[in-house]
Amino acid sequence: MKTIQELEILCTQIRRDILRMVHANNSGHPGGSLGCTEFLATLYFNHLNHNTKFDMDGINEDLFFLSNGHISPVLYSVLARSGYFDIKELATFRKIDSRLQGHPTTHEKLEGIRVATGSLGQGLSVAIGAALTKKLNNDNQLIYSLHGDGELQEGQIWEAVMYASANKVDNLIATVDYNKKQIDGEIDDVLPMGNLRAKFEAFDWLVLEEKNGNDLESVSNILSEAKKQSGNNKPIVILLHTEMGNGVDFMMGTHKWHGNAPNDEQLELALSQNTETLGDY
Repeated sequence: MKTIQELEILCTQIRRDILRMVHANNSGHPGGSLGCTEFLATLYFNHLNHNTKFDMDGINEDLFFLSNGHISPVLYSVLARSGYFDIKELATFRKIDSRLQGHPTTHEKLEGIRVATGSLGQGLSVAIGAALTKKLNNDNQLIYSLHGDGELQEGQIWEAVMYASANKVDNLIATVDYNKKQIDGEIDDVLPMGNLRAKFEAFDWLVLEEKNGNDLESVSNILSEAKKQSGNNKPIVILLHTEMGNGVDFMMGTHKWHGNAPNDEQLELALSQNTETLGDY
């Protein structure tokens, strides 16, 4: 377990990793990665029951599935900083023959990656399958998944949402990165989602909501509450309100950094706002 102060130090370093990885290849997705830094750091270091000696079956472990695979930079950084693989490998992000592809893939056999998630909308179905497997095996550990809010525009998501509640998949905690932005603009301008809480509740899910999704203590509290509420015959979703580009002032408040890399000058400015804490790769 890490203290809030230790998590803050870790998150600053993770943001540096994200920025440097994306800049080095002039490609990648920094915005959502930065926005989910606090969530993934808190999950992996303080809440997820996991083993860095990676085994694909994950027996007697909690499992995590990143459904919005384009925010791979934050996951790769968290996995490396957790000890799944050497942080030096972060320097190979998006390079030819690298295990750290732009969207995670199991083909590369990278420790910590359980599903290929380049195509949005599939991760919830995979997570439900894993949750049902846990039940069949009398394995009481939990399944966690993370989804972009724009990803909820995919029809497969809602098929999975309906299936999970109908089959009482109550060992599943899905989180929505609710930043209200997607690649082409504001969600309300692309395809309005309406009332997400009402939608999930209509499908008989237990809905938890956290307005301060980039506050470490708030994130930790909502994850604790979700775990406490599991096992009650309903799947759980956390609506986590985050800020795309969090921690870098010029990347916040806009969708433009969904999939754009900073240039040299922008990287220097961004890194100046996130000083090195645990050592760059």
